[in-house]
Amino acid sequence: MTVCIIANKKKEWRYLHICIMTSHVHLIFRSAGEQKPEMLLGDFKRFTSKAIVKAIISNPKESRKEFLLDQFLKAGSSSSNVDKYQFWRHDNKPIELWSNKVIDEKINYIHQNPVEEGLVFRAEDYLYSSAVDYAGEKGVLENVIVVL
Repeated sequence: MTVCIIANKKKEWRYLHICIMTSHVHLIFRSAGEQKPEMLLGDFKRFTSKAIVKAIISNPKESRKEFLLDQFLKAGSSSSNVDKYQFWRHDNKPIELWSNKVIDEKINYIHQNPVEEGLVFRAEDYLYSSAVDYAGEKGVLENVIVVL
């Protein structure tokens, strides 16, 4: 099995595969330390939401800036635990992966998502997927260590 390791100063987690689609994200990961997976997912959502909102605000070419920020503000105003902008939904659809067979099925499913949507012909051609890293090429994620 192939594993990518993402580490920061405080926490370490391993993601097996990721695919960022236009309306959702598929992520297969596990904690590499003692951190509970739900806490790591919360950290991931906090970090990415702030980074995405910052990118939208600072990009002068973003034509949907006002619309997007307005939608995030509306979502944040109806949430008790969001200060301003809410990017992610509070719910998610976690699935426990209990065997290598199930893991392989889910990896194939998430990597084939862009192919099924007609965005690319081959999974490794989709820029926002870990499929490219596992095909021996360099994807957009930084500091990815592929261990075979």
